[in-house]
Amino acid sequence: MLELLRFGAGGWGDEILGGAGVTVAVAVLSFAGGLVLGSLAAAARLGGNALLRGVAEVYTTVIRGVPALLVIWLLFFGGSGFVSWVAGAFGYGGRIELSAFAVGVAAVATVSGAYAAEVIRGAVQAVPSGQTEAARALGMHRGLILRRIVVPQALRYALPGLGNVWQMTLKDTALVSVTALAELMRVSYVASGATRQPFLFYLTAAAIYMVLTTASNAAFQWAERRAERGVRRAVR
Repeated sequence: MLELLRFGAGGWGDEILGGAGVTVAVAVLSFAGGLVLGSLAAAARLGGNALLRGVAEVYTTVIRGVPALLVIWLLFFGGSGFVSWVAGAFGYGGRIELSAFAVGVAAVATVSGAYAAEVIRGAVQAVPSGQTEAARALGMHRGLILRRIVVPQALRYALPGLGNVWQMTLKDTALVSVTALAELMRVSYVASGATRQPFLFYLTAAAIYMVLTTASNAAFQWAERRAERGVRRAVR
């Protein structure tokens, strides 16, 4: 059976490796997009505009309350129709099909952003308010306060939670296989059907996911230790 995993003709090693690469690409882009969405939603939740605060609260509540697969289906089937409708308003009569990769990234980023928003919001609120008040008393403007005081400390508080969001995002990429995108789970499914060796390919996929999640966990732990260096010296 291991001959089926070799690279080259007659083996599925190339396809499995390519699928793992697509999985990593979707995860990285989705996590980055989720950080942007999460930061905007957290800023809206913490801001004084009631309308923006309400929109952000609805976004985080709804997205966290429905399955990620449902979000993928809605964007996959509804996204093309919506884009075609907008194009039709400008005189284009054809139908526009969105790529499975773009839909997958957008869907997973939407889910990731809802969870990242709560992590970021909690991290910002954990920064002692006395520090920002002291900064304002010294004449620091809002942008400088964010850059020098709030963001560095909030990042330290947010890292553990963002590590969990990354792990969730990485595993949610498996759901994108329903759009026929050739990521790791989709390639494993096709290979298991073609060779009638489902355990071999699904166990291989599980092993690859374990390698990715273990390496990611080690990277976030390193980042947390680095972020805590100054704090530990101050405590001592």
